[in-house]
Amino acid sequence: MSPVERLKTLLDTDRLAVAGALVAGVATTESLVDATGIERRRVLEALAALGASGLVEVSESGHRLDVETLRSIAADLVDPDLPMDPAIGFGMTDEEREVLSRYFEGRTLTSVPTSRAKRLIVLERLALEFDIGKHYAEREVNSILGGFNPDWSTLRRHLVDEGLLDRDHNVYWRSGGRVAGVYRG
Repeated sequence: MSPVERLKTLLDTDRLAVAGALVAGVATTESLVDATGIERRRVLEALAALGASGLVEVSESGHRLDVETLRSIAADLVDPDLPMDPAIGFGMTDEEREVLSRYFEGRTLTSVPTSRAKRLIVLERLALEFDIGKHYAEREVNSILGGFNPDWSTLRRHLVDEGLLDRDHNVYWRSGGRVAGVYRG
């Protein structure tokens, strides 16, 4: 069974409810019935399907969500060779694109460079996401940066610290960096 097929097992509401109840720990069939409000027969059917996919194990003390199997599935679904989205390199030099390709998979910023020179290249690229002359509420900045990396607060702080964004009373605007044309990739 492929990782995707195993995860599709969770696309049934009963199975998802049972798996969710098992997140708290080992549970008996009866405690799962109580926790989910699902009738016993349907809980047993959900457990059978989850067990067949390797997501739930049975022991003497009850049923247990197999977290290691979930981690394994997640690892199998990650594509470590996913190339950087060409739009990320748009408007950047060849050397800058080379640096960006080390830190982006698709459109996801996988890590922030520790080297200031490389970090500035990444920040210059992120600054291109903000229109010159437009003011952004903090939540808009967070949303834009969160599309690249879940640690948007660190990215926002770096952009401000490096003079690429300015802020006043939780309103932000582009204050530096280059201007690039429209990507037509």
